[in-house]
Amino acid sequence: MSPLKRRFRFTPLHLAGWLFADMLLVLALVSMGDRGDPLTAQADAKPSKPTAVKPSPEPSRTPTGPRSVARKPVKIRLTAAVGDTPRMVKQLRAATTRYEGREAAFVLTFGQAPEPSDGQAYAREVNEALRKARPDMFTDATTRDFWNGGPSGSAALEIYFYTR
Repeated sequence: MSPLKRRFRFTPLHLAGWLFADMLLVLALVSMGDRGDPLTAQADAKPSKPTAVKPSPEPSRTPTGPRSVARKPVKIRLTAAVGDTPRMVKQLRAATTRYEGREAAFVLTFGQAPEPSDGQAYAREVNEALRKARPDMFTDATTRDFWNGGPSGSAALEIYFYTR
């Protein structure tokens, strides 16, 4: 037999590395699947000794974890001339009165104008008026300025509040 025509012989030693890698993967998956949900385990944990404290008639519900944002926005329509900030502030105060005490997460403002740059500038002006109208509501709110084609002097706002 010539050296070029040698046939490759299969030996179990060739597969040892692959077998080790596959076993390591299986063990990792089994160990991850074996762990329970830590939040459920914490909620289900009971004290080892019964305590003499009487439970309150109404348990207090305090939210845990990070705040979340409401899925549905509050939609507001604003009509004020470009540069008429006092009128914008007055309309925004009136439109957000029923949401007093809440904090906005982010606001999408669609300024109407024939040109995109004018619509975005108007939306930016409306967002500045928001902070003047309700500083406690819109202090840390993220605002985005968009253009919506149409006649100048109006804007559509979508306000997303944090949940309570």
